Amino acid sequence: MINLANPKAQYLSNKKLIDNSIKKVLANGNYILGEQVKLFEEEFAKYNGVNYAIGVGSGTEALHIALKANGIGEGDEVITTAHTAVATASAIVLSGAKPIFIDVNSTTMNIEPKLIESAINSTTKAIIPVHIYGQPCEMDDISEIARIYDLKIIEDCSQAHGATYNRSRVGTLGNVGCFSFYPTKNLGAIGDGGAIVTNDKVLDRKIRLLRQYGWNKRYISSDEGWNSRLDELQAAILRIKLRTLDEDNALRAKHAIKYNESFNNLPIELPMFSNNKNHVYHLYVIRSEIRDEIKKFLQNEKIITAVQYPVPVHKQKYYRRIVGPISLPITEKLAKRILSLPMYPELPINDQKEVICSLKNFFKKIN
Repeated sequence: MINLANPKAQYLSNKKLIDNSIKKVLANGNYILGEQVKLFEEEFAKYNGVNYAIGVGSGTEALHIALKANGIGEGDEVITTAHTAVATASAIVLSGAKPIFIDVNSTTMNIEPKLIESAINSTTKAIIPVHIYGQPCEMDDISEIARIYDLKIIEDCSQAHGATYNRSRVGTLGNVGCFSFYPTKNLGAIGDGGAIVTNDKVLDRKIRLLRQYGWNKRYISSDEGWNSRLDELQAAILRIKLRTLDEDNALRAKHAIKYNESFNNLPIELPMFSNNKNHVYHLYVIRSEIRDEIKKFLQNEKIITAVQYPVPVHKQKYYRRIVGPISLPITEKLAKRILSLPMYPELPINDQKEVICSLKNFFKKIN
């Protein structure tokens, strides 16, 4: 069986360091918001080139808290994409605001900046660009629109740890950047976790209050807040993995190049490259009109693939009730054509060769 992703392989590649780190946390006895979280926040901020990083409970909570810290809530609208994990929309609804979905660019599969302006009205307060699959959005265009209309930019970087746009890390191009550390992410914990990054000192303070009951002093709630804390064990694990994140992303890119070279003559659409962006290939996504046949064939060859995402958010029952019947033709077309192939840093060469050979064999058989 060839896995789509394999977080266990990353654990095994760092097993000794991770095991030792976990033992130290267990022996220390301080398991919540202790030294490991503090150090990880410092290291993650430095890695991203920002002043502040705040560890939280998940990527969804990172978005939720970022929205609240930016004053977004009941009666507000937030423009985003429906071609994303439902967590993006979930966080908007959780904040009390309404998601406004617009279509994506047919080439990049990211939010289409040309459509943003027509979705803006007096209740629009923010834009959430999602750097889908590890490829940065067109942040210059988005930033200019946000500047003109005085909108907040909350970057959803859950699939793009380490990606760059014009040599700046994603997450540093708006007001705040939000990350998930779900185990399969480019920087993944062994459990849930998330973080928010920013250069804004005021936002840093608000976010820290929101993540823990509004406590400025223990047991004293000076402001609104919840419980959304990154725990010490996950922070310790993330500190180990952060050291090799760029190397791991380079391995993903190497696998992507091999796929692209091997599939260049096949009748499928491949991920695009761009000179001013560093795609970190959280997922390697191809497109085909006969996606379902390809998926079934590869499954019979014991190759695991996935469709991310099979039902666009605006077509899901709960969100249809919120946004009403809307049409996003490119997003809807993508949902019928996209297929993620195995992609992770430790993907064995022979496994990748088998994926390549199997996909080529599929097209030989149907021609």
